[in-house]
Amino acid sequence: MNNEAGLPTVEAIVIGASAGGVEALLNILSPLREGFVLPIIVVLHLPDERRSQLAEVFARRVALPVLEAVDKTLVEAGTLYFAAPGYHLSVEQDRSFSLSLEDRVHYSRPAIDFLFESAADAYGPALAAVLLTGANRDGANGLAQVKHRGGFTVVQDPDEAQVSTMPQAALDLHQPDHILPIRGIGRLLVELERIAC
Repeated sequence: MNNEAGLPTVEAIVIGASAGGVEALLNILSPLREGFVLPIIVVLHLPDERRSQLAEVFARRVALPVLEAVDKTLVEAGTLYFAAPGYHLSVEQDRSFSLSLEDRVHYSRPAIDFLFESAADAYGPALAAVLLTGANRDGANGLAQVKHRGGFTVVQDPDEAQVSTMPQAALDLHQPDHILPIRGIGRLLVELERIAC
């Protein structure tokens, strides 16, 4: 079900980022207004010791409630979730979170691919996936899987990304619906939410 802007009606947004990701995410998420209805689920690669403060840092700067995803809890509307350090984060068919200790993917746990692929299975065409700046290839396969399941895919313009490896790896694999600078991605999330309402 597409609107006049050609944007889909989505029920959830997943975002993956690595090197340079904190800044990129703050730029995208800070402008979102209170009462934003869509859940946003984020995997951000950080050294394990820095990762635990993520939710606190974002809670101060973002209007949405910010939580670390907890095993077996349901994805709630209008909430920003971060993957917990050291665990892969998946979304199950019943749209609850699942944390697991399977092997690292692209040297990462949590891996963006894990989140994107599981969310693609759970949400199908009702998912929007965004891949941001980063220094490895994590997320490229997951993004392709989202597209394969009919979801909506967005990649940060590699020319603008602090580290272009990750967005470029995704573009090497498939053509996303949008390649945008950070500001454009922020505006797009606002539009997606407006349609979802």
